[in-house]
Amino acid sequence: MKFETIHSENIFQGRAINLWREKVQYPDGRIATVEVIRHPGAVTILPLDDEGQIWFVRQYRHPVGDMLLELPAGTLEPGEPPEITAAREIREEIGMAAAKLEELQSLYLAPGYSTEYMHNFLATGLYPEQLEQDYSEFIQVEKYPVEEVYAMFDRGEITDGKTIALLAILRQRLTDK
Repeated sequence: MKFETIHSENIFQGRAINLWREKVQYPDGRIATVEVIRHPGAVTILPLDDEGQIWFVRQYRHPVGDMLLELPAGTLEPGEPPEITAAREIREEIGMAAAKLEELQSLYLAPGYSTEYMHNFLATGLYPEQLEQDYSEFIQVEKYPVEEVYAMFDRGEITDGKTIALLAILRQRLTDK
């Protein structure tokens, strides 16, 4: 099947995203207009310490007007390998570095309107090594035992999509330890 972009217009260029309006011709000849957020990609990290606790950030998210409990995450810099982004982001967001970063299943965050591809990592062997947080972030660090995290997960207390996805990817693996 052939889907062809017949017109593409950049209607907004921001710091982390660009918004495009595109006309797409479908294989049956129909033409549809779609809006696409182009994003450079990102990482989400599940930091698991030697005491069996998962580290989170509670971060203010202006679009939803609330502080959300999330796993540390961040946007790829141009040309930056995802493992470098992951190593930097956990130092910025939770003040810890990881002796081991293991890349896990990755995913498109919201493919209905965005190109953002999320690289997921398990971070173990944590040790203190802090970088300054981004100026635009308001973050509180929290950590919870694995069992409590999955109880919160089951009660629907975790509402951030990337966090839910990575916790689901690792559920069996973490609960079997």
